[in-house]
Amino acid sequence: MGSESPGLIGTSGDSLREAFGKALSELADEFPQLVVLDADIAGGTGVHHFRKSHPERFLQFGIAEQNMMAAAGGLAAVGQLPVVTTFAVFCLRAIEQARLSLAYAKRNAKIVASHPGLDTGPDGGSAQALEDLAAFRAIPGMTVLSPADPVEMALATRAILEFDGPVYMRTGRSPAKRVFGDDHTFEIGKGHIVRDGDDVTIVACGVEVARAVEAAALLAEEGIAARVVNMATIKPIDAQLLRRCSKETGAIVTAEDHNIYGGLGGAVAEALGATRPCPIEFVGVRDTFGASGEPEELAVMFGIGAKAIAEAARRAIKRKRRAA
Repeated sequence: MGSESPGLIGTSGDSLREAFGKALSELADEFPQLVVLDADIAGGTGVHHFRKSHPERFLQFGIAEQNMMAAAGGLAAVGQLPVVTTFAVFCLRAIEQARLSLAYAKRNAKIVASHPGLDTGPDGGSAQALEDLAAFRAIPGMTVLSPADPVEMALATRAILEFDGPVYMRTGRSPAKRVFGDDHTFEIGKGHIVRDGDDVTIVACGVEVARAVEAAALLAEEGIAARVVNMATIKPIDAQLLRRCSKETGAIVTAEDHNIYGGLGGAVAEALGATRPCPIEFVGVRDTFGASGEPEELAVMFGIGAKAIAEAARRAIKRKRRAA
């Protein structure tokens, strides 16, 4: 089961990519087989910290993501612990190699992708990967993560290094709001109740967790008690916690910086369809490409901001009441 905390929202701090890069550098001595693979964008993925602290274990592939992904499979085959780093949209370029060289071969390699979703901001629609969770979730044996804030990102970085098997993990480009305290814990495959409530459950991942907490505060002003669940592991999803939330609140909203198809929303619907169905509303990008702009402005424009999440919660509650 997920544990419960009051749901902290602090000021913006490190981006998720910077939190990842710092954690990777700090953990390197504990994992002597760790090597980092870069596609000429270490400054954009946060691994410039590792390049500085452990240059002998930093492998530069240039703009050749397919080769980098395949090489990770070879490195893992001889006992190294490769971490492949690039932008999420470029991971899609190398999905065949991730499928065959890593997942099919059951290699212990990690893919960590920066610049996912609308969080990519001014780089525009061509650079905003809104399909990556769906693509990697569909690969057999691939674990898929999207941590919520810098605290959780550091914990998740350790977790994926300790985990045996291929992993795809999102980071993020923009300064991230602090959701968790220093006592936060993380376990692959487990959701976490950030804020409790019994009227509706908002299940979110990545940057949407902070927005979900903001939405819950807006709903509280109307007397609506919204539960917020941080679902940092999209695969394997915490079906037990989802079933509990469906039973206790009777309505679900999913929120993700991703297309509404195939990502967190799809995973939640699949899990509840097999256990305890209830009304579900999906907050995500509505099957379109993104645009250039600041992330918070884009969140409003594409309907994934706090107000949009709150409105989806109201719709879910109305559907629950009609079905009662």
